Amino acid sequence: MQAAGNDRGAVDILGGATMGTTWSVKLVARPHTDLHALHSRIQARLDDVIAQMSNWTAHSDLSRFNAAAAGSWHPLRDDFWTVLTCALDIARASDGAYDPTVGAIADAWGFGPSGRRDMPQDVPADVLDSVGWQRLVVDAQTRRVLQPGGTQLDLCAIAKGFAVDAVAAQLQSDGIDSALVEVGGELYGRGRKPDGTPWRVIVEACSGDEDDDNQARVIDLDGLAVATSGDRWHRVERDGQRYSHTIDPRSGRPALGAPAAVTVAAASAMLADGWATALTVMGAEDGHAFACRHDLAARFVVSASGGQDERMTPAFAELLQA
Repeated sequence: MQAAGNDRGAVDILGGATMGTTWSVKLVARPHTDLHALHSRIQARLDDVIAQMSNWTAHSDLSRFNAAAAGSWHPLRDDFWTVLTCALDIARASDGAYDPTVGAIADAWGFGPSGRRDMPQDVPADVLDSVGWQRLVVDAQTRRVLQPGGTQLDLCAIAKGFAVDAVAAQLQSDGIDSALVEVGGELYGRGRKPDGTPWRVIVEACSGDEDDDNQARVIDLDGLAVATSGDRWHRVERDGQRYSHTIDPRSGRPALGAPAAVTVAAASAMLADGWATALTVMGAEDGHAFACRHDLAARFVVSASGGQDERMTPAFAELLQA
């Protein structure tokens, strides 16, 4: 990392660790920009997102809510409130294919902070009963949420996208008009590079994307975000059985037949992240039909005999480079 921004029209790159993964920012800085200070502000912003919404941090705001007694009200800070209300909107619109209260089920299947590694045949009834976005009561006037009893929030499928948006906003407040922000593979781009072109990314993830066996899917990100879910990257195999990390809140089990990858493009990374998860749970057929009806820009990659099949919505196809 350079100590100061450049005046040669180059792209500076910052990076670090957060949320159990990495973050990176490519940016066009004004001359004499203090990149060390900029890096520190980005890291502090990401650390604050963790302090509010990580279920892997015992003393986060979210963990305190999860451990709280039934009937207790909890005022939420702005970031937490923004993410939770967005999560509830997606839960409602997707009829529960995405559900931010799925934490206890994810943990029961070994994908949560408890560290258990066994795969249950059936999730206990009391765990299933603790799940349901409809059980949450929020007070918009005071920005509080009620712990109904035993509810375990898990915002992992949307908070990473929010973190991307938060960093992009931080950069804008620091006078950076052109940047590509990435946290754990979720992306948001704004502005133009020094050569006048927009930030361009190759969308994952057909098996041949890396070696050019398949046609590259390239989209411009200028005021646009992309996020990808699916079991290509997020799965485990135990006792010969393959399990997606994506939980279907409706069945209480890892999503069956989850697409290898579902990529969503949206105005914010938070929306792209949440909808990528919801469409993954719906599956390629129902998810594609839903995305078309709701004009979502989405691409599905599904494992098939001899390779993988791809389908996309008209809104996503319009974003592709000619």
